[in-house]
Amino acid sequence: MSTAETGRLGERLAAEFLEARGYRVLDANYRFQREEVDLVCFQPTPADDGGDLVFVEVKTRRGAGFGPPEAAVTPAKQAAIKRVAEAWLLERRMMPSPVRFDVVAVTLDARDRATIEHFENAFGYFV
Repeated sequence: MSTAETGRLGERLAAEFLEARGYRVLDANYRFQREEVDLVCFQPTPADDGGDLVFVEVKTRRGAGFGPPEAAVTPAKQAAIKRVAEAWLLERRMMPSPVRFDVVAVTLDARDRATIEHFENAFGYFV
């Protein structure tokens, strides 16, 4: 499986993971210029009377040879995701809206069984 295929599998597994926890996926692989955000989600409150807009970066690895997947979300990557989030909000005339940035780390074993970790508010809020 190529790196791109591994990434797509991780994004699909992350979307399924989040949807099983009540998130609604609004957009996937949204691109602005040369940058991208993997998932844009809405997490409703338990009473479904509001919620959070969440931009999600998905990192997928096969094994731990290069460290945990979440370690690849560097400060430069975080800044890029924030730029893309701003573009997404502006395009939809939702600026200013408070948003949260999460990371979903997917580690696949040799049989493509996934271990998924969700880091809510991994690198702050944006208004």
